[in-house]
This record gives sequence, C-alpha cells and structure tokens, in this order.
Amino acid sequence: MADNSPRSPRLTTGAVARRLGISPTTLRSWDRRYGMGPAVRDGGRHRRWTVEDVAVLEDMCRLTTSGVPPSEAAGVALSRATRSRTAATGPMSPADGARPRGPAPGGGLPLGDIRQEFRGLARAAVRLDGPAMDRLLAGLVHGHGLVAAWEEVIAPTLHAVGRKWESSGDRYIEVEHLLSWHVSTLLRQSVGNAPPGPRDAPPVLMACVPGEQHSLPLEALAAGLAERTLPMRMLGAAVPAEALAASVRRTGPCAVVLWSQSRHTADRTLARQVAATAFGVRGARTRPLLVLAGPGWGNRAPGPGMIRPTGLREALDALARHCAAVAGPFTT
Repeated sequence: MADNSPRSPRLTTGAVARRLGISPTTLRSWDRRYGMGPAVRDGGRHRRWTVEDVAVLEDMCRLTTSGVPPSEAAGVALSRATRSRTAATGPMSPADGARPRGPAPGGGLPLGDIRQEFRGLARAAVRLDGPAMDRLLAGLVHGHGLVAAWEEVIAPTLHAVGRKWESSGDRYIEVEHLLSWHVSTLLRQSVGNAPPGPRDAPPVLMACVPGEQHSLPLEALAAGLAERTLPMRMLGAAVPAEALAASVRRTGPCAVVLWSQSRHTADRTLARQVAATAFGVRGARTRPLLVLAGPGWGNRAPGPGMIRPTGLREALDALARHCAAVAGPFTT
C-alpha cells in the first residue's frame, strides 16, 4: 500500500494520531487487531506512516464514525486501498515487499447489539472527535426527531460511556464529559431555535433535586417542550429546596418536574412539599402538577398530585395535555 521511495514522507505514530484525532494506543490496536499498520517500519520496529497509509486510516475513521464496526471498517478500508493501488499500478506481487494486510480477530468498545447510529456516536466520543459528534447529533435529530434521537441513541450512548468509565477506573471520564457537552450544546440550540410559545401561559418549571448534578435529561425535556411551543423555566442542577419553593411561588407553574438520577437524591418529603405549594390570588389558589422524573424515584406509586412518567415521550405527552387543560385560552 505504501510508497517505499526515499522521497515519500513518513510520519511517526504520534504525529498520525494527532492528525486523525485518535490516540496512539488506538493506532497500535488497529495495527495489531486488523492489520492497519504501515507497510514499512523504521529499523524493523518503529512504525513510520506514509501518506498512503494515513489515507487508509482516514477512511477507517470515516467508516467507524458512521457506525460501521471496526473489524468491518478495516476490511472495507483495506479493500478500497488495494483496488485503488491496483488501478494505478497493476496487481502487486510478493516482490513488491508489502507485508500481508487484513483484519485480525478482535473487537472494539463492547457496546452490544445496538443501532448503527449508536455505534458511530460512541466511537466518535471515544476518539474525542467533537466535529464528528456535532454532525452525528444534528443528523440524528434531523432524521429521527428529538424524542427518538434521545431515547434510542443519545441516552443509551451516554449510559454506555458512563458504564465504561465506571468499570475502567476513571479512564473514560474525558469521553463522558466531552460527549455530554456536545449533547448539551445541541439541546440548548434546539431550545433557542424553537418558535416562541404563548407568552402568558403558565410554564413548566424544571429542576434537579438538591445534590443532583445530572441535568442532561432535563435539558432534553426542555428541548422537547420548546419543540411543542410549551413555555418552560429551567433551573438546572442541584437546586436548593428553598430556591425551588420560591421559584414555584414566583412563576406559578402549571407543572413542576423534579429530576433524580439516583435513589440517594430522591427526596420524597421535598416532593410532597412542592406538590402542596399553593400560589395565586386568595380564593383562587392552585397547585402545580408534580412530575417525578428520573430513575432515582424508583417504582413506588406517586402521591396525590404527582405523576411518574417512564420516558421522555411519555413525559412530554402528559405535560402537553396538562398544560393545555390549565392554560385554556392561552394555547389557542
């Protein structure tokens, strides 16, 4: 595959890794598992990559980013390189000096039997490839809609990366943080690009319970509400109980969404207090619907004035119905 002439520039593994936005360890792994290494080594040991070698790796990166499994991507990239070389120079004989190349046994990040988009997004995240993540995320929302993109691809990818981090001694924390940032950017852009809803309709107030830092699911809900032109107020992560109570009284929401990711943050006493908070003029005071969102609340039946949706779509549908009933003329 490579041009072995002295004039052909040869790059170190570190230089190629920086150019492709992947780690040197990944390059060595691709060489060992799939035969994706350079055809020539300096002194027989050190990898030295030619322009042609790098072109094959770039093809490999494009394929894996689109969701093709690494073993299949390697086979396709190497096959394309062989066809291109054959078309340009004729069939290569053993005398040409290239060592045999081809996929070797092995696998990549174990993400299970999942959609191709899932695999592509996960691999872009592991490579810390921000532009690829942006393209994939935007394509997911455009092609499948926000709810399907979140429930079927984005949330499962976040969970898989989180599990990988937890089982690898913090090795993948940078992957989770970068992926979360790009997902958050997409969701906030979706809110900003949505058409405005009724100005005077009571909003949906959203907050993470005290001590809860996982706010991305609430951001997905905010984007879904904005898509349906339903007014909302996002308070974000770890909202103190006093601030939450004050916000309920000040905004007069039709519903309050409390997110809890883990059981130790799910404060049912706080939930009952929020559900019982009344606001409005004397004689016509009202209370918000309380939405218990997130796995932290478990499977216990919600109390009076509360609902417990199991997913983003169910939460959006329930809030849309409730807000329409409460707002009345504001939504017409």
